Amino acid sequence: MVGSMNRHLVHTPEGVRDIYGEEYAKKLQVEKALHEPLRLYGYEDIQTPTFEFFDVFSREIGTTPSNELYKFFDKEGNTLVLRPDFTPSIARCAAKYFLKDNAGSRLCYLGNTFTNTSDLQGKLKEVTQMGAELIGEAGVEADAEMISLVVECLKSAGLQEFQVSVGEVEYFKGICEAAGIDMETEQELRELIANKNCFGAENLLQEKKVPAEYAEVLLKITGLFGSVEFLQEARTLAKNERSFRAAQRLERMYEVLKLYGVEEYVSFDLGMLSKYHYYTGVIFKAYTYGAGDAVVKGGRYDRLLEHFGRTAPAIGFAVVVDDLLWALSRQNIAVQTGREKTILDYTPDTLEAAVRQARRMRDAGRAVELRLKSAEKEPEQNE
Repeated sequence: MVGSMNRHLVHTPEGVRDIYGEEYAKKLQVEKALHEPLRLYGYEDIQTPTFEFFDVFSREIGTTPSNELYKFFDKEGNTLVLRPDFTPSIARCAAKYFLKDNAGSRLCYLGNTFTNTSDLQGKLKEVTQMGAELIGEAGVEADAEMISLVVECLKSAGLQEFQVSVGEVEYFKGICEAAGIDMETEQELRELIANKNCFGAENLLQEKKVPAEYAEVLLKITGLFGSVEFLQEARTLAKNERSFRAAQRLERMYEVLKLYGVEEYVSFDLGMLSKYHYYTGVIFKAYTYGAGDAVVKGGRYDRLLEHFGRTAPAIGFAVVVDDLLWALSRQNIAVQTGREKTILDYTPDTLEAAVRQARRMRDAGRAVELRLKSAEKEPEQNE
């Protein structure tokens, strides 16, 4: 019985895993590489709690569905949750500590997120994210800075071939508004279009008796993706001011991206819609070979801070470090860890000399492991 219990205890629950040795060394190195562009762009590090009050991630906020949260109670009976994503936490911090003089805040973070769902197709329930949030700036210049930063982060991590796909929530919302679609139907339609489920979207539009001219455009946007040139077609299709302005904004943003020299990595997809309902404008995802999902997700959330008592525009992104590592591995891109070390074997009689030698080597910046010689086997000392 004891043996059976011990065997059970050495295993991890479904959806989480141990990371150690060379793999963890590579993860640390990639995190360091991702952080460098954030530093160069002037972003300051912030650390938020692993768990927060439930209301920070409530349905009203528009984050992860309640049934996918890890929920528990404190001694006072408050409902707490392990954070499923960072953005609401950063928004809460910004509302509390920053924006006192209405100046923009550039914040970055590193930590783990937790999603309690069984429908993950082998994906982890605990993943590491590194991200950035630009709070207090509403223009296309901020949008372009964020997307440029995504490109620089991925390049710094070692990726060479990837694409940042950019959409605009306002384009979709403008059509829904013009068609008179209610919020509940919009949310359902949003999910269907995000999953490229054209048949489901068509059935829903017919069921809700959405006028044909609008239904046609909503079905067409699932195929509206490509280079910047297709945005002209998107403007023509819009037929409403809100959607027209959204497409126009993407065109202006692209001009700024050219100043950063990253336009070759950018494409557009107006059928791309996020599960996070707090996004209000530009949204984007970065894709690369060997990763089953986007390695970066982000977007603009101009109304999220209102839930925390402040009004400020904001935009941000998160790199899923675990998925990025997997992509680097699948693409055979080497991550240099610098884990080389010297092993100094010693006996009780040679301990003093070994410690002196180890101190000299460590002072010179070399990694040294002191290892007591086995009585049965006495290997030669490694220099």
